[in-house]
Amino acid sequence: MEIALRAALIDWLRTDPALSARLNAVVEEAPARTALPWLAISASASTDWSVKDRPGREVRVALELNCRGDRPDDAAALTAAIEARIATIPPMQAAFHLAGTTFLRARAEQRANNTRAVLIEYRFRLMAH
Repeated sequence: MEIALRAALIDWLRTDPALSARLNAVVEEAPARTALPWLAISASASTDWSVKDRPGREVRVALELNCRGDRPDDAAALTAAIEARIATIPPMQAAFHLAGTTFLRARAEQRANNTRAVLIEYRFRLMAH
């Protein structure tokens, strides 16, 4: 279910008109040659969240936004748009039912050459159909 969630999440973020107008890529891993800004899944991990009659998983996903800016709030609007889109992911997916989505934490980091990275972490609870 973890891989299915990763695919669904990337697809959901990629098909948002507002995000696709502002991001050069929404991908599963850091792109090799894409201009900033871009968004990628940097890591995920899953644990059992099954019940008596159905398998389930708790999946933690870390997304990394890479962009330009020398002020701490340069990425704030884009980060808020990503978080808003994740909050509206449909619960019924082809491979699972999304039982819950929880924001865990975010971390921003200024990097060399006027670039900035924002790590956004979520917990998703999934049940098999």
